[in-house]
Amino acid sequence: MSCQGFPRRLRLLTAGDYRRVFDRAAFKVHGKGLLALACSNELGHPRVGLVFSKKNVRHAVDRNRLKRLVRESFRLQQHRLPAVDIVVLSRRGVQELDNDTLHRQLHGMWRRLEKDVRKQSANTS
Repeated sequence: MSCQGFPRRLRLLTAGDYRRVFDRAAFKVHGKGLLALACSNELGHPRVGLVFSKKNVRHAVDRNRLKRLVRESFRLQQHRLPAVDIVVLSRRGVQELDNDTLHRQLHGMWRRLEKDVRKQSANTS
């Protein structure tokens, strides 16, 4: 089996998982139309959760496309990410971004998150 899969262990599954990230978010990474909140976990691998509200992304087809693209981007970048729980939130206007722009945006967000976590761990060590 490929090491680039997206099994259940890489997802935030419960309300408690999401609440923990919202309460303890040590890292915030902004992108055009997206916001990623993250906090460290003790699992040794990253996990991701998605919050795309109907208020910010009106049509279900747009919400589904955006979630699919975020999951795919995370799946491809998971090996580079530190052990953090990440919640990706949508903002107004994100549905106007095309797929290529969104991929570039997400790639940059994952890189910034990786750099921020590495910098903080170097400061605490």
